[in-house]
Amino acid sequence: MSNVDVRVRETISKVLNIDIEKIKMESSFQEDLGSDSLEVVEVIIALEEEFSIDIPDERAERVTKVSEACSIIDEIIAMSE
Repeated sequence: MSNVDVRVRETISKVLNIDIEKIKMESSFQEDLGSDSLEVVEVIIALEEEFSIDIPDERAERVTKVSEACSIIDEIIAMSE
């Protein structure tokens, strides 16, 4: 698991107050983690702050799983290097 993956899971754990062990890469925010759409937005904002990036709204709206959040962050970081 990459550093990004670990930091994403830690951030999700803090925002949603969920044990990090319950957060898997394939977890769906709504179905598996029990988040509503507002909580998903809060997670995205927290991830932007954690990584000092801006996730475009059209990309953020399509994030439904932990792995998707990690992929978007990896892409944004790679583009900024």
